[in-house]
Amino acid sequence: MIALGSDQGGFEVKQEIIAYLEKNQLEYKDFGSYDTKSVDYPVYAKLVAKAVQSGECEKGILVCGTGIGISITANKFKGIRCALCSDCFSAEATRQHNDANILAMGGRVVGPGLAVKIVDTFLNTPFSGDERHVRRISQIED
Repeated sequence: MIALGSDQGGFEVKQEIIAYLEKNQLEYKDFGSYDTKSVDYPVYAKLVAKAVQSGECEKGILVCGTGIGISITANKFKGIRCALCSDCFSAEATRQHNDANILAMGGRVVGPGLAVKIVDTFLNTPFSGDERHVRRISQIED
């Protein structure tokens, strides 16, 4: 299951991501926000991070205006490796090398079409499992 969260700056992009997930029959849980009214992004970053951290959800996707604040918040949680990506190469690399478990994007940075391509890349790229990457992730977690 994929955990989703956004503030008002990421709401519209999150709706496009939901359409992609439904089209591909991927289960998700939407932790909010549920409209374009101004909200505090840390609330949603924390809900998604806790869902991934607990194992309730396998991966998460967060979207705020820039993706910066929401990713900073998510990375405060032990075991969370949230990567802010604005392109498919970064999404692929962070899965292969960092085994990132949450993707963050900026709704005002990437358009909905690119956002969906980034999500597709993130969700369909496996962790390489290479020893050097396992070692580095271990160093991050320490």
